Amino acid sequence: MYYKTSFIILVTILFIVSCKPVQKKDQAISSGPENGYLVVVGGSLSDPGIYSKFLELSGGAKAKIVIIPTAGNDEYLYEEGGLEEIDKRFRNNGINNITYLHTRDPEEANTEEFVLPIREADGLWFTGGRQWRLADSYLNTLTHEEILNLLERGGVVGGSSAGASIMGSFLVRGDTKTNIVMMGDHQEGLSLISNCAIDQHLLALNRQFDILEILDAHPELLGIGLDENTAIVLHGDEFEVIGQSYVAIYDGTECKFIRDKADWSIERPEITPLSAGSERFYLLGPGRKYSLSERKVIQ
Repeated sequence: MYYKTSFIILVTILFIVSCKPVQKKDQAISSGPENGYLVVVGGSLSDPGIYSKFLELSGGAKAKIVIIPTAGNDEYLYEEGGLEEIDKRFRNNGINNITYLHTRDPEEANTEEFVLPIREADGLWFTGGRQWRLADSYLNTLTHEEILNLLERGGVVGGSSAGASIMGSFLVRGDTKTNIVMMGDHQEGLSLISNCAIDQHLLALNRQFDILEILDAHPELLGIGLDENTAIVLHGDEFEVIGQSYVAIYDGTECKFIRDKADWSIERPEITPLSAGSERFYLLGPGRKYSLSERKVIQ
C-alpha cells in the first residue's frame, strides 16, 4: 500500500510539472507598467476599436493626448502632408484634444519646457516610421523620464509600427540604413516593457521568423510579433489581444488550444516546453490574454 501510494503521488507531481511552463535559466522576467497602460499596435492602424480603447483608457473625449511623430522623416511630415494625415486620422476617431511634440535634438528633449505637455497629458502616442529616430531623440532624456512618469500616474502610452517597437527593451529593426537588419546600430528601446523585443507588420510582411535571430543572441528576451491592425493592451504583467489579426509569442513554449469534448465552446491552453534552438512560436487572436511574468497564456 505504501509503495502504491508513493507511486500515485510521484505520478501526480510529474503530471503537474509537465503541465507547467518551464522558465529557462537564461530567461528574465518581463513586465509592463504597474499603474498605467500600453496599447502596442502592429502597424497600418485603421481599426476604430483600437483608437477607441486608447481613448477610453486615457479618460474619454476630454483626455489630453500628446502625439509624437518623430519616427517619421521630415520630408514625409512637412512636405508630403504627413502631419495633416496623422491629425485627420486621430480626429476622425474622436481624439481631438491633441498636442504635438517633436524634436530631432535630444538636448531639447531634455528641457523642462519641452516635457511640459507630457506632464499635463492623460495619454501619449508614438506614430510610425523608423524606431531609431525615436531613440536618437528621446532615449535617456527628460522626455523619456516623463513618459515613465505618465505611466506611473496611471496614464496611457500607445504606438503603432515603429511606435510599437520602441516600447521594448531591445530595439528590433533599429538599423539606420535599412529595416531589414534585425540587430542594427541601435539596439536599445525605451523599456516600457522590460526584457522584451517587439516586431510589427508580422504576417502582412511575412516577418514571423525574423525575430528568432535576436532571440538566438538574447534568449533572455520575450519575443512579441504584432500583425497589422492588431494590438496588445498591457497593464502590469498581463496583456489582452485586440484588433483584427494575430500576435505571435516567442517564449520557449508551444501553446495549443484544446476544446472540451463535452462542450466545444470551452477551450483550454495546452502548453509544452520547446527544446533549445527550436524555431517554434504560437499565435494569439483577439480576446486572448497572456502573463509576461509567468510567460504563459492565461486565457
